[in-house]
Amino acid sequence: MVTAVPALAGLPGVTGLSANPFTDLSNMLAYPFMVNAFRAGAAVAVVTGVVGWFMVLRRQSFAGHTIAVVGFPGAAGAAVLGVAVADGYVAFCLIAALAIAAVPPSTRRAFSEESAVTGTVQAVLLGLGYLFVTLYHGFVSSVDALLFGSMLGITSGQVVELAVVAVIGVVAIAALWRPLLLSSVVPDLAAARGVPVRLLATAFLVLLGLAAAAASQITGSLLVFALLVMPAATAQRLTARPLAGVVLSVAIGLGVTWAGLAIAYWSPYPIGFWITTLAFAAYVVAHVAVLATDRRAHRARVRTGPTAAVIP
Repeated sequence: MVTAVPALAGLPGVTGLSANPFTDLSNMLAYPFMVNAFRAGAAVAVVTGVVGWFMVLRRQSFAGHTIAVVGFPGAAGAAVLGVAVADGYVAFCLIAALAIAAVPPSTRRAFSEESAVTGTVQAVLLGLGYLFVTLYHGFVSSVDALLFGSMLGITSGQVVELAVVAVIGVVAIAALWRPLLLSSVVPDLAAARGVPVRLLATAFLVLLGLAAAAASQITGSLLVFALLVMPAATAQRLTARPLAGVVLSVAIGLGVTWAGLAIAYWSPYPIGFWITTLAFAAYVVAHVAVLATDRRAHRARVRTGPTAAVIP
């Protein structure tokens, strides 16, 4: 079962910031659980950044939210059965992904059906989660860890597992890059060119399920969606180029995860709060910056419009 870890600010040896940032960094990384947290956060940021970028592009954020949330009943069910919590995360995330993938390809009616199926899957599996929590007679703090994560309780073995999942996710997306990108942007054209759109959609949702299950182990079921959607949405606000967008999504996810860990080390507030707050702040800053740039460009076009229309 997942165990909760006390707040960083309450740990022995954790003091306030000093005048030397290198000393502060050295003190923080002296704790093995902090090193594991940074490593695990990096692995999760990579896989959620890559998969999340396509999730936002394909307008499947609701599906991603559902797949992330249903990891909770899976983990709770695993706790009741006495098996590894990670197995419960993976099992229920994949079940939800395959159920959503059963909806026909994206037409206007199919899009409505996907939303209905997604909402139904979420409601049913969350109901099972409440049942499993009722049947589980362990510590309440353990249930909280399933919802909000236990980033400071990650072991070296779990770091390796998360790294493997990250590699699988990145390699799979790289292998499917061209057909997946085409089917995400213009599915009708992709189908006309012989791209197996339905198979690709299923494969992508399976990858999304694996990414959500991996991230849930450190962020909890309620916070994994933040790493799946906000870095990707921020990257797509800043650039329309696919490769640059994916790289930027990973960089933003890595930045907010590591920054959230570092800030939480010297504050009494939870890591998940800092990660989600920083991710949201990054999106707001990007959104405002893009709006300001567009406004300046529009004003420049208005000022130069009459002269630009003159034919030399």
